[in-house]
Amino acid sequence: MNDTLLASGYAIVCWWFGTGIILWLDRLPPSSFRWSLGGWSVLLVLSFLAVAESMKSLSVENAYLGFGSVIVMWGWHELAFLTGWLTGPRKKPLQPGVTGWARFRQSLDVIWYHEIALIVNFAALCLMQRGLPNHVALCTFAVLWCMRISGKLNLYFGVPQNGAQYLPKHLAYLASYFPTRGITAWFVFSFSLALAVWIWIVGQAQLGVVEVTTGWVLLASLLGLGILEHAMMVLPWPLERLWGWALNTKNKVALDSATLDSK
Repeated sequence: MNDTLLASGYAIVCWWFGTGIILWLDRLPPSSFRWSLGGWSVLLVLSFLAVAESMKSLSVENAYLGFGSVIVMWGWHELAFLTGWLTGPRKKPLQPGVTGWARFRQSLDVIWYHEIALIVNFAALCLMQRGLPNHVALCTFAVLWCMRISGKLNLYFGVPQNGAQYLPKHLAYLASYFPTRGITAWFVFSFSLALAVWIWIVGQAQLGVVEVTTGWVLLASLLGLGILEHAMMVLPWPLERLWGWALNTKNKVALDSATLDSK
């Protein structure tokens, strides 16, 4: 039980602090972006080296190393996107009145480079994994990627709490791509599917079908946190309650301005 609580706590701290430090760095003056991204790029290289080491054996230490290293790796992608360095070829608001395929194409164009970078990163991890026994790092990236794709699609279709007010000024145009709507069929499907998978894997562990290892606990905790992030899209739960120390209200996007840009 102590090992399970320790692994769950480690996953929560990595998720909470990792998200917070990205939000904090992204709200510093733009002149600092080259330094923060440059420093995180060094961490990115180190995270690849650490992941390679973690894949070599099925030890508790390597489970923690692989998981934490991928969180750092993922943080580089988040920082690169939120600083505006790695987004997409389109850097302006959604064209007024556009619908259907044209809207999807424009929405994809604002994040396309970021998506390609994630695919390349995942492919690199798959190549590194060949012939090695510890899959915690690869599975951690896969869980983050799947939940992020689901989250992006939810923003595309619309959710009650789209978080547009937390976008930094240099990404204000993204607010026009996030419609504010009630709970959609996609949200019900994606949330229910993720929750069903989480309940199933926990049930398998309770029945003794799978061994509850440190890596298993880390991944199950991460999936649970991803489900929590989805729930925050429909519940009136402001991010300040979790990351108030990282959010600078002076650099938030004004909703009224974003609304005018989207019209």
